[in-house]
Amino acid sequence: MPTTTWNRHHILSLADFTTTEYDTVLQTAASFQEVLSRRTKKVPTLQGQVVANLFFEPSTRTRSSFEIAAKRLSADTLNFAAASSSMTKGETILDTAKTYLAMGTDIMVVRHREAGVPNAIAAEMDRLGVRVSVLNAGDGQHEHPSQALLDLFTICTLIDPDHPRLNLLKGKKIAIVGDILHSRVARSNIWSLIASGAEVHLAAPPTLLPKLFAEYISEEIEVTSYSPTPQLFLHWQLEPALHNADFVMTLRLQKERMTAHLLPSLREYHQLFGITRTKLQLCKPNVKVLHPGPVNRGVEISSELMDDPEFSLIQSQVASGVAVRMALLYLLGSGKA
Repeated sequence: MPTTTWNRHHILSLADFTTTEYDTVLQTAASFQEVLSRRTKKVPTLQGQVVANLFFEPSTRTRSSFEIAAKRLSADTLNFAAASSSMTKGETILDTAKTYLAMGTDIMVVRHREAGVPNAIAAEMDRLGVRVSVLNAGDGQHEHPSQALLDLFTICTLIDPDHPRLNLLKGKKIAIVGDILHSRVARSNIWSLIASGAEVHLAAPPTLLPKLFAEYISEEIEVTSYSPTPQLFLHWQLEPALHNADFVMTLRLQKERMTAHLLPSLREYHQLFGITRTKLQLCKPNVKVLHPGPVNRGVEISSELMDDPEFSLIQSQVASGVAVRMALLYLLGSGKA
């Protein structure tokens, strides 16, 4: 396993990931994908370590795949459920984290509806001087690093199954369509895809892709032009984003995070921005479609397209999630044994 180039103690954001780190994750995930294809799918890599899944908001795919990943690495797992925890009695998030620290946790996988919570827990662990790693499993509208990395792995292994690497996407056109304003997945994918050299086209109604989004990206990568990089483009119509696209990532409408009435109707949204076979005719002939899930069928993507293996990589994304999350836990935990 390629751990010699890995020095990151926490995984909180992809904004500062290096090319070497991306390639290390991809190559490590490829190794674990091979392990998962065997009859015996378990390795003793993290035996004796404890992975705590601290999910303060609901999750199916992310939580389950982190739990499976930890067990495949022979780690012990602790699963936190906010509804039945002492937080209902007034315990703070940091006190909850320190409780799991006292139980011997080595890696904390943290998901929270508020941005910055994983960073706060990581800062507290560092302040205490303990060797506990924190992995951001999604925080508010900030980032979702492991989802973007599994998206990257899904695409790269499609192009080169034996040697997935970041530069395979150089020059590829990738459209990200949907509720970009509220999407932590979109933000993490923007960082990884820009790092790969891909051309990234964002498409959504103006209410879900305001001009200030470009300013946000500009501030993060320390540039000032309206188009943050020559690789990133904003569209308020779908067609230019799809034209000659190699891959289309469609995003769920985050209705639980919307604080205002931002769309006339779901039906109109689907007509204008929903991905269908007909609309994919604007793309490259071999275009593939991704969605991080859960999917609102008939809204972000047509039901028939979602289930069409000729175009859809959605099930491949779910399968990739275990291998990629095994890789992330391994890279964080390998120096703790």
